Amino acid sequence: MVEQGNLPPHDIEAEEALLGSLLIDPDAILKVITFLKVEDFFDEVNASIYGACVNLYRRSEAINQITVAHELMRLGRLEQSGGASNLNRLIGGVPTSLHVEYYGRIVERMSLNRKLIAAGRRIAAIGYEAGPDTEQSMSQAEEALFQVRMRESNRDFVSIRDVLDGYFEESGRAVDVAAEGLPHVKTGFGGLDSLLGGLQRSDLIILAARPSIGKTTLALDIARRAAVDQKACVALFSLEMSAESVVQRMLSAQSDVDFWQVRIGKFFEHEERKIMEGAGVLSDASIYIDDTPQVGTMSVRSKAKRLDFERRLDLVIIDYLQLIEGEGRRDTRVQELSQITRSLKLLARELNVPVIAVSQLSRAVEWRTSHVPQLADLRESGTIEQDADIVLFIYREDKYVSEEEWNRLHDIMGEPYPKGIADVMVAKHRNGPLGQVKMRFVDRVVRFDNLEQGAASSSLI
Repeated sequence: MVEQGNLPPHDIEAEEALLGSLLIDPDAILKVITFLKVEDFFDEVNASIYGACVNLYRRSEAINQITVAHELMRLGRLEQSGGASNLNRLIGGVPTSLHVEYYGRIVERMSLNRKLIAAGRRIAAIGYEAGPDTEQSMSQAEEALFQVRMRESNRDFVSIRDVLDGYFEESGRAVDVAAEGLPHVKTGFGGLDSLLGGLQRSDLIILAARPSIGKTTLALDIARRAAVDQKACVALFSLEMSAESVVQRMLSAQSDVDFWQVRIGKFFEHEERKIMEGAGVLSDASIYIDDTPQVGTMSVRSKAKRLDFERRLDLVIIDYLQLIEGEGRRDTRVQELSQITRSLKLLARELNVPVIAVSQLSRAVEWRTSHVPQLADLRESGTIEQDADIVLFIYREDKYVSEEEWNRLHDIMGEPYPKGIADVMVAKHRNGPLGQVKMRFVDRVVRFDNLEQGAASSSLI
């Protein structure tokens, strides 16, 4: 790091090496865009150049010396950024873009150090100006540090194998395995695949239901079945659950061992064998989990593009839609959600993969007599229905009708109580038929199964 008097921590050489890397390699920005921001640069000229690169990336335009110069000119900053000669100098300063992420981490670290210094000054000021309410002063000081720590909450994809390794390390066990990928994706549920013809590339699929009906479970089942049975490469954004919780659910479903036993890590010897076998199968699966709790559309796009660049994605799953943060200010949440669904549709087309977005349904479902979901129930719908190629609903009658009430109403016909029976309804299908598929929800292992193995239990509407 170059020290100049009492200047805050900074590294101009790392900033310039990073910018040079971006100018010689259009794909290099994928390695830094998820964590590096314009305000992380100490030098204003370097910040302007990086800002131009970010603008080009957001518009899906190529990043090179000519386009960056044109963008700076458009913004009226080319001259103050040193002109084309400065861009030439940056390019000449690095022979390769190989270390771009390393440079980016240095710039990020210097920025964090400056933020810590600023937070320290704020805390000192709070101490000098503190009134009799010490709790308020402590709260203000904690908030100053919290704002700095928030920077570290942005996590990245982690392989399911790595999470499984962590699980078995805690349990005193270990696993070993690898990964791969394939071109066409199916859900692994016969009736649903018959109805949809599998998950088509560039489609945005909305999977919606009320809480505790099983939408996350079905999404995880599709991810697991696609990765295990078809060797698909799956990116899973889990905004609500940690990667560890996601993997524990998958491990229970794959091994057929009670979820609670997997959760607490206690099982009998024969169950341990099943756990180890299931873990071996899952470790071979190409499932990459990002459990960043607060993530924006640009971050989702950048992380997915980067993983696609490195691994070639086959499927992207987001759980769930209402937890994604939109980019920029919107007057209403409906407008923000509309921007989010458009971004996800563009992502599906850009990567040419199916994107499944899990979504909440509004409480209107509870107020109707039938409780059967409708397209109008899509929460804060906006353009969700319009942007989606497929809308899937999950409906379980046993969640709304008790067994006692069912027997009283169906006594004459003698129909069995639909315990654990779920209707997966295709409410919108841009390029195919509507219909519904019956599945069985196995609560013990938090998993959906085909109602009849080998049979496509579906019906057209």
